[in-house]
Amino acid sequence: MNDAAAASEASVVPTVGFAPDEVRTGEPTRSARLKWVVVVAEGLEPGRAVNAAVCVASATATAVTGLLGPDAVDASGSPHPGLPWAGCSVLVAPREHLAAVRAKAALSEGVHVSDMPASAQSTRVYDEYLAAVGAAEGEELDYLAVSVVGPRNRVDKIVGRLPLMA
Repeated sequence: MNDAAAASEASVVPTVGFAPDEVRTGEPTRSARLKWVVVVAEGLEPGRAVNAAVCVASATATAVTGLLGPDAVDASGSPHPGLPWAGCSVLVAPREHLAAVRAKAALSEGVHVSDMPASAQSTRVYDEYLAAVGAAEGEELDYLAVSVVGPRNRVDKIVGRLPLMA
């Protein structure tokens, strides 16, 4: 195996998601094997909080297989894109707590984590965001939101009893 192939193989991240036979849209969300939560920094201005939640949800929806249900079609035949069939809870935590949530999720087997550092909202050019994140040590990053998907018991341990966003 050449160096490029070895590096590529080493960088493969295990996939978190639902197998096709696990997508059960006729059952309550609590029956889903995986649980999805988005934890947003408490006290963010509403626009910034929504932006952070939507951004980590977008990253999560594309990374976790089977998370979105099938498209819905209304009575006039207009399609409506699929939504998360297994649900998603939006929680809040003190801003300084988000790094710990992210770290626990990243170390937990079978758990997907997406995050949004504050530099994502303070830069207007994506390359500047990449540079800002690249210049910081992981523990130095100031997170605005973290999205976690994984087995219910693991996600519950990661987020504890954080409250729903009000």
